[in-house]
Amino acid sequence: MEIGLLGGTFDPVHLGHLIIAEEVRCKLGLSKVVFIPAGQPWLKADRVITGGEHRLAMLRLAIDSNSYFEVSLAELERSGPSYSVDTVSAMRDEYGSEVRLYFIIGPDALVELHRWKEPVRLAGLCQLIVVRRPNSRREYLEALHPVVPGISSRVRCVDVPQIGISSTEIRERVRAGVSIRYLVPPEVERYIYEQELYSP
Repeated sequence: MEIGLLGGTFDPVHLGHLIIAEEVRCKLGLSKVVFIPAGQPWLKADRVITGGEHRLAMLRLAIDSNSYFEVSLAELERSGPSYSVDTVSAMRDEYGSEVRLYFIIGPDALVELHRWKEPVRLAGLCQLIVVRRPNSRREYLEALHPVVPGISSRVRCVDVPQIGISSTEIRERVRAGVSIRYLVPPEVERYIYEQELYSP
């Protein structure tokens, strides 16, 4: 079995997240993709994040129609800062050594990999899947070699459509009273307004 892992704050989850997950699943032939909403992401410690119960509810609404998608509570149920290496290690224990794990990240995250907790160990626990724009270059991998030796052998690039949607933009649009239709699934849009999330 081969499983994709997609972490993030998902504040809120949007169509870009879903498209990336489905593209990677199809191109790699994965059995499923597990979305992992962050508990307390250490790289965003200076930002207020919407409560986990709301982010989880939106994720569940967003993926309900796709039987290949699941949600893990691994980070929401863990106290303290959320570190990817701890999460992937827990997933490795849960699924067993026979399952291949693919941790999905963007190029920006890969560039910051040397700042992550135990990046070499993380790369040894899974295959890192870097989603990128078609035909983009790979210089960021070369820059990582001195700090994460052998990283190239643990990274696979998957081209996905360029999707200019961000959770930050969605939150700002809601605060400004601007439509978010077609940026998030309809169920998520409805939930945001019903729960009055991101309102001024």
